[in-house]
Formats: sequence, C-alpha cells, structure tokens
Amino acid sequence: MASVLPPNPKDPRVIRTRQLILDAFIRQLNSKDFNSITISDITSSATINRATFYAHFSDKYALLEAMLSEAFSQLVLDKIDAEAPLTEESLQKLILALCAYHESSRHCVKKYDSVALMIEENIKLQLESLLLQLLTRAADTADLKEVETAATMISWSVYGLTYRWNMEGRKESPAALAQRIVQLIAGGVRFLHPLGNHAGMERYK
Repeated sequence: MASVLPPNPKDPRVIRTRQLILDAFIRQLNSKDFNSITISDITSSATINRATFYAHFSDKYALLEAMLSEAFSQLVLDKIDAEAPLTEESLQKLILALCAYHESSRHCVKKYDSVALMIEENIKLQLESLLLQLLTRAADTADLKEVETAATMISWSVYGLTYRWNMEGRKESPAALAQRIVQLIAGGVRFLHPLGNHAGMERYK
C-alpha cells in the first residue's frame, strides 16, 4: 500500500482545512475543559472526518500547541523584528506585546485551567527562542552559554512579570510596566543595546 503524503502547507485547501480545525477546537474550548474534548468533538464541529484531522495533527495536544504558537505569533512575534539585535526599545515592544497577549487571554483562563502549565511552558519556550535569536545577533563574540543564560533569564522574567501584572488587575499601564522592567533588565544584561536618550521609550508613554 502506497504511503500517504502529508498535506502541502501552502495549498489553499490545506490552509482552509487547518483553519476549520483550529476554529472548531477554539469553539470546543469555549464550552468544555480541554481534558474532556475528544477528536470526535473537533471533527464534528469542523465537519471533517478523522482521517482529515490526523493528516494535519497527530492528536489534540499537537493541535493545542499549534493554536498557542499561532496566537503567540500574531500577538507577539509579529510585533518584533526578529532579524535585528535586541535593544532596549525592542525589549520594550516585546513586553508591550506580552501585555496584549495576557489581556487577550484573560477571559478564558478558567477554561484552560487543566493545561495552564502546558500553555505557560509553550509561551516561555517560544519567548526564549526569540530572545536567544535576538541576543545572538547583539553579542557577536560572546560565550554561547552566557547568551543562552541571558535568554532564559529575560524570557522567564518578562513572562512572569507581565503574567503577574495581568493577574493582579493591570494596575499600571503596559508602557509604564515595560519601562520599569527594561530599566531593571538593562542594568544587568551587557548584550542589550541602549536607546541613547531613550526617545523610543517616550514614544510608548
């Protein structure tokens, strides 16, 4: 029996079907806990068969990861120039984007309780990967281990601080939070390029 080729991700029909599955999954998450959602629930809502689902995703965990990656890309990665080195200004933009990410998800936190740790880990890994990429460009001759440590430190710090900011009721503006965090981090990370007169920071006030 001939092997089945995976769907071409650039094919418009494949893109539409993938989006149907993601939309159906989100509808299920709006009414059920993740652990109680079945593949049948998703395929019925998307009006596709199981074979079509498995052509795109290996299981519902892979689907969750894809959904999180897509949301993170739209709300965070698309706001940052991944081809440039990390600067105080770009770090501030990243923090503002994370604030927007947390704000957008605050209405569905309870629905994701059963996979909260998985969601947090997914975000941290994506954030750490982005920061490692940016810091590597900024630190041409630096020790790789030191750059990796800096990426981990910054990613966990900005995630934790923006998460707490959201959970505690967003009592200061995202711009004020971003400026405060950048000032603290910039003093301890030698790879972070300054803004000079900090004109970029004023832009976000």
